[in-house]
Amino acid sequence: VLDSQYGLYAWPSAVVLAQYVWAHRRSLPGRRVLEIGAGVSLPGVVAARCGARVTLSDSEELPRCLQSCRRSCLRNRLTHVPVIGLTWGRVSPELLSLAPVDIILGSDVFFDPKDFEDILTTIYFLLEKNPQAQFWTTYQVRSADWSIEALLCKWNLRSIHVPLHSFGADKEHLASSSLPGRHTIEMMIISLAQSEGT
Repeated sequence: VLDSQYGLYAWPSAVVLAQYVWAHRRSLPGRRVLEIGAGVSLPGVVAARCGARVTLSDSEELPRCLQSCRRSCLRNRLTHVPVIGLTWGRVSPELLSLAPVDIILGSDVFFDPKDFEDILTTIYFLLEKNPQAQFWTTYQVRSADWSIEALLCKWNLRSIHVPLHSFGADKEHLASSSLPGRHTIEMMIISLAQSEGT
């Protein structure tokens, strides 16, 4: 039985993000893409199949998730895609030596509020090193009380909401799930906020 808590299940957010990647496939060849919290790596695999130079990552503390990333690559004949351990909020040698990126992907990484600041710390670090990069992220709305707005402000980041209908992901077969309850998926693009002097 797959343990859905450890990134071994393709959540609805991953399907929606993969749809966004596919909708932008013509702009992907040669682009440098990093997927964080990749798990089964659906968005990253789609990006790689579209010609992007992809690196997949998940927590170095979750070897089963890293193995899941590797299995996804093998099943999709993507043996050239590196898989690395990156733990949110930790400045590791892997993070410091990471090659430049154009796009960071993350589906359903905003799952547990205790991780939100660690995620945004890592994203801020990556965007500071790559100021033109963007973080494409989808998430499932689980609580109206959960928000990252204050953290975005703290880390000098801005977000743009991307309506699902703008890339054909508002269809029930993409954004719904067989999990109990109603699942509302949202998408946003996070980038560095412009400083007042520019």
